[in-house]
Amino acid sequence: MTTRLTATSLLSRTLRRGATSRIPPRPFAPLGLEPSAGAPRSQSGPTYSTASGDPGQEPPPGMDSPIKVVSHLGNGGGGSGEGGGAAIDAGKSARRPLSLWPGMYHSPVTNALWEARSSIFERMMDAGNGAAAAADAGEQRAPTELLVKTPAQSRTSIVYKFATDDILREQYRDPWNEVRIGKLLEDLDALAGTIAVKHCSDEDSTTRPLLVVTASVDKMELKKPIRVDTDLKIAGAVTYVGRSSIDIQIEVTQVDQDGDNQSDPIALTANFTFVARDSKTGKSAPVNRLSPETEREKQLFSEREARDKMRKRKREEQKGGLEDGIHKLGAEAERLNALLAEGRVFSDLPALADRDSILLKDTRLENSLVCQPQQRNLHGRIFGGFLMHRAFELAFSTAYAFVGQRPCFLEVDHVDFLKPVDVGDFLRFKSCVLYTQLDNPEQPLVNVEVVAHVTRPELRKSEISNTFHFTFTVCSDLLKKGLKIRNVVPSTEEEARRILERMEAEGLCN
Repeated sequence: MTTRLTATSLLSRTLRRGATSRIPPRPFAPLGLEPSAGAPRSQSGPTYSTASGDPGQEPPPGMDSPIKVVSHLGNGGGGSGEGGGAAIDAGKSARRPLSLWPGMYHSPVTNALWEARSSIFERMMDAGNGAAAAADAGEQRAPTELLVKTPAQSRTSIVYKFATDDILREQYRDPWNEVRIGKLLEDLDALAGTIAVKHCSDEDSTTRPLLVVTASVDKMELKKPIRVDTDLKIAGAVTYVGRSSIDIQIEVTQVDQDGDNQSDPIALTANFTFVARDSKTGKSAPVNRLSPETEREKQLFSEREARDKMRKRKREEQKGGLEDGIHKLGAEAERLNALLAEGRVFSDLPALADRDSILLKDTRLENSLVCQPQQRNLHGRIFGGFLMHRAFELAFSTAYAFVGQRPCFLEVDHVDFLKPVDVGDFLRFKSCVLYTQLDNPEQPLVNVEVVAHVTRPELRKSEISNTFHFTFTVCSDLLKKGLKIRNVVPSTEEEARRILERMEAEGLCN
């Protein structure tokens, strides 16, 4: 996902064109996402009992930014008061129709997030006509002074009122009365982008905006099934910043249906990493500093700082590891031959091949699409969350066809966003069951790989944009009834190498 902090020139021209005919704002609290510690919270917003944006830590009053999600467009005002902590309603706009902003194909949740971002942009426009004129002329200055912000200033939460909102519930329901994971991944990406916008914003319309790009997403593990008939909350905040990088942790929480508050409500935890670029030069740009306050915030900061140092150290080791690389090549050749042995039986002696195995190429599925303007963000690029959504849907279908029964999602592995995807790109998703882990008969694992290719027929060119790895299992009741998962074997050296790389990343080759 790529997010531009301001589309200043475009927005200022739009605002000036509609200045004489602008409908007066409806009387409700501004959509600002930067609450002050003393600002009163709107009484119309949702109330929360357990989870907060800071995992295990209830935020100070007024420091959380709840986003109220509704399933339809509202007519009339929403909360009251001037506090930035007032709830954001997904169907209301104080300025102009949300249709003027891109991304309208999204869910009510991401619509609410677009409202939040648009308010930041509009406050920058309203700082003065001189600043808007400078924006049109391209004379904005580069940021010269970094702010120091706390995690509480970027903390944002969303509550899905599944228990009472029938329309919203139907938008997220899958055929098995659980939440559609692909749609949830899209919402997580949108929330992370909004948090990055909040942290980088300096509330000064005279400074040139930053371009904030999703660099990677850490492994996300589903700890328990997410129901669609029980209220759900997503909350997140900035946990660590480097010079130009921003780490964001998001938690998905849901109290068990029986109301047992003793059980862990956390269903999923995700960590996103963004990098900042100067919107004019395209070079890396420094971001606002972070000052953790609570013990939990300091702990998260230390953990992410250690992880960042380890990642940099590994990069340095890879540059100078020529001798180790030669040794690894010999060991890898042996493992490749072992993996290819069964595949050669399928090719040379198919009648004698193991009937409990299947060739990797026979598990493949594929779909394609042309990226549309409705799927873009403010920078004109395709949302990373949209890519994850489509990749998950294909991975689920691949696992379903392979197992023969409904698969159960467990996790999505680390994702690096290698190349941006633009409007008009011809995007092809190719999937396969890369390998299975059958050591534990009570929970066999199915690893599905999905590769996103940006294809340009005019140039006879195709490039890999992203590679996703999803892990599924099957219901234990089906295993008790005799369901068996087949072993997947490669038929080419390239397939065997991909399997080895993936298993090494999972620590399965020791």
